[in-house]
Amino acid sequence: MRYWLKYLILVVIAIGAFLMGRNLHGEENEEHPPRRVIQFSGLVLTGDSLKPVPFANIWVKNTGRGTVTDYQGFFSIAVRERDTLRFSSIGFKEVYYTVPDTLTSRRYSAVQMMTKDTVHLPETVIYPWPTREQFRYAFLNTEIPDDDYDRAMRNLERAEMKERLEKMPLDGYSAYRHSVDQHAQRLYYAGQRPPMRIFDPLAWAEFFRAWREGRFKRSD
Repeated sequence: MRYWLKYLILVVIAIGAFLMGRNLHGEENEEHPPRRVIQFSGLVLTGDSLKPVPFANIWVKNTGRGTVTDYQGFFSIAVRERDTLRFSSIGFKEVYYTVPDTLTSRRYSAVQMMTKDTVHLPETVIYPWPTREQFRYAFLNTEIPDDDYDRAMRNLERAEMKERLEKMPLDGYSAYRHSVDQHAQRLYYAGQRPPMRIFDPLAWAEFFRAWREGRFKRSD
């Protein structure tokens, strides 16, 4: 008899606990109804110039879900009511946005502004020499190389240009003209002996002038 009494008491306690739990669960559901799924879309823009923020990260807080804005700053993600979204991008301050729970539609759109995060780094001075004495010695004894203007003026000197011109090979047009002139000279003296410049006083004058100028000296 006592065994059945204990069993009956345990059954009554279990039924009471079950009914109480259902009542509490019903009250919680009335206070916090199930959250609906919302298709949240929008644009992420800069706060100062209203330019799009491309490839900004959007994460739903306390979940592993998120998305990234496209090149025009547009995004679209499925969220629940009362979800908190974190917007972040390099060079901008993080922004948090909570989806409202008073929506009448399952689609919601918004424009999120982001403020630039300017970071000022402390000034850093780099010295190429560890001591003042080494800097003074290098400053007084280092030979400063010529700049582009000095090198250009040196290459444009008359003697330098003349030497480069004498060593420069003929281009296509000059080689063609030289070949044509030689061919025309052979045709001009066809059938007769060409004149010998050994008896030409002008040729001798040109020879002596070249000799005085040192044109026949060996370059090696």
